[in-house]
Amino acid sequence: MKSYNKNNVFAKIINGEISCKKIYEDEDTLCFEDIKKDAPVHLLVIPKRYYSCYEDFVTNSDEAYIAKFFKTVAIIAKNAGIVDGYRLITNNGSNAGQTVFHFHIHILARMKTTEL
Repeated sequence: MKSYNKNNVFAKIINGEISCKKIYEDEDTLCFEDIKKDAPVHLLVIPKRYYSCYEDFVTNSDEAYIAKFFKTVAIIAKNAGIVDGYRLITNNGSNAGQTVFHFHIHILARMKTTEL
C-alpha cells in the first residue's frame, strides 16, 4: 500500500488549492466532474479524509464513515439522474491503473458497456 502524499491533486482540491466543477459536497465527501471523461457522465467521489487507496480506506477508516461514504455515492448518482444504470470503479494501486493516490470512486454513466 502506497503512503499518502498530501500534495496529490485530490488533496489540493479538498484544500481549495485547485478548483473543480463540484457536483456535491458535505463535511465528509466531495464529488466533482472528471476533467478527462471516459463516459458522457464521469464523476469522481472522494472522502475528505486522507486515504491512499481503497484498501487503505476500508482497513483504516471506521465502519460508520465507510457506510456513509458509500451511501453518499448512491445519493450522488440519484441526484445526478443516473439511476437507470451506472458503473462504479475504483483502482487499488498502480498495478490496477490508479494514478492519483487518494481513494476515489468513478461514477460512469450513459455509455454502452463496450465503451470501457
